[in-house]
Amino acid sequence: QVQLVESGGGSVQAGGSLRLSCAASGDTHSRNCMAWFRQAPGKEREGVAAFYPGGGSIHYADSVKGRFTISQDNDKNTIYLQMNLLNPEDTAMYYCAAGRWCGPEWYRDERYNYWGQGTQVTVSS
Repeated sequence: QVQLVESGGGSVQAGGSLRLSCAASGDTHSRNCMAWFRQAPGKEREGVAAFYPGGGSIHYADSVKGRFTISQDNDKNTIYLQMNLLNPEDTAMYYCAAGRWCGPEWYRDERYNYWGQGTQVTVSS
């Protein structure tokens, strides 16, 4: 009942910026928690950022604090991930995810019921 479509990925030089977008539709109550995850080849999927679109706590992985910002449009249906000071370690497929709860274990992917198809981010040295 929830559909998520990511866009905005691409290739950039180290130190550059990208803004990812996630267009969300469907049951609002099934997407009270919105998050961005990423997965690099050969590595586990990791949580990047999460928040409650209706207001509340915002969570970031330690590796992106101060560089990435999660936000939303006023209509609450578009979620963004602004990524600054990118480095090659940020290279991954980035996924938008939706669930009913965030909580202290927001970074566990099993807490999310819906996922987008992913958008590739590649950062060169």
